Amino acid sequence: MEDPSSAAILSTLKTSSSVPQTLTEKIVQQHSVGLPKNKFVKSGDYVTLSPYRCMTHDNSWPVATKFLSIGASDINDKNQVVMTLDHDVQNKSEMNLKKYRQIEEFAKKQGVAFYPAGRGIGHQIMVEEGYAWPGTLAVASDSHSNMYGGVGCLGTPVVRTDAASIWATSKTWWQIPPICKVTFTGTLPEGVTGKDVIVALCGLFSKDEVLNHAIEFTGSEESMKSLTVDDRLAIANMTTEWGALTGLFPIDETLQRWLRYKATEAAMCNESPGSKIESRFNHQRLDKLFANQMSADRGAKYSKYLYLNLTSLSPYVSGPNSVKVATPLHDLAAQNIKIDKAYLVSCTNSRASDLAAAAKVFKDAAGHNGGRVPKVANGVDFYIAAASSLEQAAAEASGDWQTMLEAGAQPLPAGCGPCIGLGAGLLEPGEVGISASNRNFKGRMGSTEAKAYLASPEVVAASALYGKIAGPGRYEQPQGWSGVVRGEGDGVKEEERMITRDEAFEKVISQLDTMIQVGEQEILGSERATEKDDQMTEVLPGFPERVEGEIVFCDADNINTDGIYPGKYTYQDDVTKEKMAEVCMSNYDKAFASTAREGDILVAGFNFGCGSSREQAATAILAKKIPLVIAGSFGNIFSRNSINNALMGVEVPRLVQRLRETFSSPKLDVSHQDITESDRNSQSLDSPPPAPQAIPAQEKLLTRRTGWKLVWDVRRSKVDVQEGHNGVKWSQKVGELPPNVQEIIARGGLEQWVKKQIESSTGENY
Repeated sequence: MEDPSSAAILSTLKTSSSVPQTLTEKIVQQHSVGLPKNKFVKSGDYVTLSPYRCMTHDNSWPVATKFLSIGASDINDKNQVVMTLDHDVQNKSEMNLKKYRQIEEFAKKQGVAFYPAGRGIGHQIMVEEGYAWPGTLAVASDSHSNMYGGVGCLGTPVVRTDAASIWATSKTWWQIPPICKVTFTGTLPEGVTGKDVIVALCGLFSKDEVLNHAIEFTGSEESMKSLTVDDRLAIANMTTEWGALTGLFPIDETLQRWLRYKATEAAMCNESPGSKIESRFNHQRLDKLFANQMSADRGAKYSKYLYLNLTSLSPYVSGPNSVKVATPLHDLAAQNIKIDKAYLVSCTNSRASDLAAAAKVFKDAAGHNGGRVPKVANGVDFYIAAASSLEQAAAEASGDWQTMLEAGAQPLPAGCGPCIGLGAGLLEPGEVGISASNRNFKGRMGSTEAKAYLASPEVVAASALYGKIAGPGRYEQPQGWSGVVRGEGDGVKEEERMITRDEAFEKVISQLDTMIQVGEQEILGSERATEKDDQMTEVLPGFPERVEGEIVFCDADNINTDGIYPGKYTYQDDVTKEKMAEVCMSNYDKAFASTAREGDILVAGFNFGCGSSREQAATAILAKKIPLVIAGSFGNIFSRNSINNALMGVEVPRLVQRLRETFSSPKLDVSHQDITESDRNSQSLDSPPPAPQAIPAQEKLLTRRTGWKLVWDVRRSKVDVQEGHNGVKWSQKVGELPPNVQEIIARGGLEQWVKKQIESSTGENY
């Protein structure tokens, strides 16, 4: 700093070295390895993690083949790994059964926890078996590992290559995301569920407010008590669809009661063969957990603050075909939307409490039908599958399962099934379905020409009963209701806010820290900016200094991984590169295959690659021989997959804007229009002339060859764009590609990088 006296003043105002941390940062802190002494991790840090648990499901065999191909033979920490079979359990083909046998044999040989087909969905098993433990960090090779946050466990997805690395080394890499604090106020009304909460959040905050964030849910004791653990699991599960990387609930009294119940149940009930649940759920362990209970520090900093008033919420429905479209049930019910299929399936809402809520719809209707359980509406297929065999057993014991069977529901084995677009009951062209699952992306549950809605279990059941989107009538709108209360901040009015002396002091310190940061930026900012402009990125041997090609433009935001690579191919392990290239982007645009060419640079809108964790979303683009993807922004899981599989990606929002201005935005016809008095005065000069007419610049195409050229200069961290043959030329600085990421890509992806690490670490036990 140029002024020593200024430096001295600023240094005296710095807060102490004991840095307040969020709950997310605290959990990451205890699972990070190799941290410098006295290092407090914070949002934005890259860390090496050793997760408490790592779950894989049907993709366990592809993970195993990667694991073996990198030179590993024994899983490093056998207690860390859990394997389940859940996605394609209805598939009885010899090919699928062979894969399932291979996974089971591999798991038994390695001595890791294994749960066979029919036992349940992996995420539910992680929770009910106690693998997702409060205050720990667990990962899974599936995008809905966020669900573990419902029990205070920081859950986040990894991809297959990451999982293989964890098996081999017990470690992986992670960048701590920006952290958003979501505060609940009020209490959940009768007839409104956790599913309604998350569906509403996805629709009411639909501008990527929490994209690639970690979320921490909080609220008053009264507010949090109104959300059961099953509600929390549903909410945390679908924070994935909201765009977040984690969705974490506090370790509070509600969770403590649930954990005590699980410990008592484990002690009293006979364990299933091979289960060690009592060693995970026991009161001694819980005593230690609660004695050292983790929570966010006072003064912890969040990147964003949002709030939702639960009292103002009503039942909500998502869709069609988008979680960003959420509508109050009352409004949709008035539209008389006929349905063809209804689904009570998935890890989101198929626990015993969900099955009970759905069965109650039919039981209540039986009270008006002479005690006889009514049948589902004519022409409607109603499918049910429990989240696990234990949840189904509980529903059978209460009679809820039989009630729905009596109503005409068609049972499916405990597993993912229709939610992932596998097995019986998929949507056909022109059909409308409503589901209690987590995703309604176009084509995910069947035909791309079908419409899919998401709702709570009771709304799904009522819709099946009446043959149209409907509710059971349990919710009553409060008098004077004027809409859902939500927004930025914590939802507390300033005039009602009470603040303690300690909180006031923390607020002053926070404001001083902000002033310090601004002062440092003003004093050093210009000098640092000049230094940055002069810096050149080191380019490692084997990595290209320039990537160039013609732009092919996919003009849409939120193109998800189902759109990039259809789900029906995800668990087929013998798909050739040629087939992958053929079906690449086909759920988004069937014309992509014939429009895009080898060597093109694919440009898409914002949040490209959101959705599931399938690696094929990246490898299919590589199979199409497209070396570089540019977007306004990327879904985090796609970015991770891209690096791990050697697909390059760069964010250039300005390029997306220019392409849309040129090819998608309307142009105004401002040609001169003479206004004259007509013979019969049918056109009065006292009236204003007609407004210029908006004429589309060009017909909007889902995929367009633009004729624009782009060059990515890796060394200078910039892109150069030529807008057509004689068009405008411009340049834009982009994010630096650090050497460690270059090394992974240059070696052909993380799998090859880990293999090299193993080969070079002779004598080290993996």
